[in-house]
Amino acid sequence: MEVSNKVVKFVLPDGSQKEATLGSTYKEFIESNLPFLKNKALAVRLNGNRTLDLSRTIETDAGLEVLTFQDKEGWETFQHSAAHLLGMAVQNLYKQAKLTVGPVIENGPGFFYYDIDFGDTVLTPEDFPKIEAEMKKVVESDFEVFRKVWDKKEAIHTFEKMGENYKIEIIGQIPEEQVSIYGMGEWFDLCRGPHIPRSGLLKAFKLTALSGAYWKANKENRMLTRIYGVAFPSKKELDEYFFRMEEAKKRDHRKLGKEMDLFSFQPEAPGFPFWHPKGTVLWNSLADYIRKECAKRGYQEIRTPAVLSSDLWRKSGHWDNFSENMYFVSIDEEEFAIKPMNCPGCSLIYRHHLHSYKELPLRFAELGSVHRHELHGVLHGLFRVRAFTQDDAHIYAPLDFLESEVVDIIDFTFQVYKKFGFTEFKTYIATRPEKSQGKDEDWEFATNALKLALDKKGIPFEIKEGEGAFYGPKIEFNIKDSIGRMWQCGTIQIDFSMPDRFELDYTDSDGARKRPVMIHRAIYGSLERFIGILIEHFEGKFPLWISPNQVRILTVTDSVQPYGEKVLKQLIDFGYRAEGDFRNEKIGAKIRDSILKKTNYLLVLGEKERESELLAVRKRGSEETVSMTLAEFMKLLQEDD
Repeated sequence: MEVSNKVVKFVLPDGSQKEATLGSTYKEFIESNLPFLKNKALAVRLNGNRTLDLSRTIETDAGLEVLTFQDKEGWETFQHSAAHLLGMAVQNLYKQAKLTVGPVIENGPGFFYYDIDFGDTVLTPEDFPKIEAEMKKVVESDFEVFRKVWDKKEAIHTFEKMGENYKIEIIGQIPEEQVSIYGMGEWFDLCRGPHIPRSGLLKAFKLTALSGAYWKANKENRMLTRIYGVAFPSKKELDEYFFRMEEAKKRDHRKLGKEMDLFSFQPEAPGFPFWHPKGTVLWNSLADYIRKECAKRGYQEIRTPAVLSSDLWRKSGHWDNFSENMYFVSIDEEEFAIKPMNCPGCSLIYRHHLHSYKELPLRFAELGSVHRHELHGVLHGLFRVRAFTQDDAHIYAPLDFLESEVVDIIDFTFQVYKKFGFTEFKTYIATRPEKSQGKDEDWEFATNALKLALDKKGIPFEIKEGEGAFYGPKIEFNIKDSIGRMWQCGTIQIDFSMPDRFELDYTDSDGARKRPVMIHRAIYGSLERFIGILIEHFEGKFPLWISPNQVRILTVTDSVQPYGEKVLKQLIDFGYRAEGDFRNEKIGAKIRDSILKKTNYLLVLGEKERESELLAVRKRGSEETVSMTLAEFMKLLQEDD
């Protein structure tokens, strides 16, 4: 864009345009033109790819976004500034402390950490209140955050005088001839930025954990002290975060899975889940539901082998782009791979014979078991495993069906999520990664097709630059659970590459051979991970239709057992998941055990119930017991199902 002598033009996200004075700051522009963002603005993003401090001077026309705590980059800027706040407080208190790096993290014991060399001082969590008090002083001082640019020689000379040997090492690895420095008051640190405009915005923070970490993750280097923390714009948000964390501990699917006897992990197969009878009931309930819904929409179910020739994975592109995550095996002196994805096998089924345009769109669904090599340190219950089942589908369609197919998948996806009680969503489009395959024009066409489909449905979305699959861009669906956490689950991916690599064709109405577009889609994502999410979302208290513990019959005395067995058989004959607890135990112990297993309905049977052929029904979460006939109870179950 051309820039005038005094005025530059900004295009805002809503398409409106604003003018700014060349050489003024973004902070001044926001105060004059967007005053409602004055106290929320943390940084700005130009043309979707360059994030800057508010103190930077305006130099050119651009598309302009003002970043707040609600934006990913705004949130990251805020957390990184909180790491600087921690670094400044530590060096105010511990003069010998040397700072190394302080990045932002999304998943961990905090949102940011700083690795610090404390010399001979041993830090413990008991030191946190003292550090937090010093951090509070810095916040109350409301320092303006400044940025300076130094030549590398100047920076090295300065940090040498300060004895900051780690900073000197970092500067030596920076290819540019200049480095940026950020600071507050008299304190400063080497940093690329950006940072928030003033320390007073960091109103609410908490140090959360302490651990050791080798410099550069090399055990030959010195052990550093890693301090984790979280930060929010208000105390209310901080309190809400810790409430969610406490709720998350209570809902941890690993803890509940053990209590409810759903699944386990064994040392003989680390990272590979073992499904117990109750967990298998839950797994099958999800599988049966998605199967029925796929059948309604014209999907045909297939199954493909778990082990396929390495030549296939070279042809599909997985060898070049995904081999570090794959398991390999030698059979008859030939190399094979255990499939990490279902798409190449599905394409072999499509290619088995030539299809007519009248058959398309052709929708193949597969509950496909896949295996991926994950490092031991990242394994986490059902959320990160080495073997899982995808509710996968691959759709082969003529190009002019692409938009309608994507729209239908979007509708299907939200219907499934709402069935499980999820009502709030966040949607992204992930674009071409650096490591990818295919033509530029195909990537552009596919990305635009995803955008058009979401626009048609009126679904807002954000862009994840460079986070698509290696074979195509994708829509990512995120669902919000009952305690406010977002989980990335389903995806829709458009793939022009694999049909070309496998020469997948169909005959058109004019008899010519044409190539379909391939759409990959998953709604649960993986059944294992989705079940983990459901366990925590419902706190193990599943709705009746998927619950592995729908009804439990508890007998008060041994003499009632024949009546209990009769009721049990009738419930099972009607298709309900019922079981009897006929142990010679006190009824109070039986009730406590059933509550621990999150059973939907308890039937307490004593002599009174046996003689009158009634049931004493107690619904989960209630202490009230209601007397009713078996027919009335069946009606209650039907209404609840």
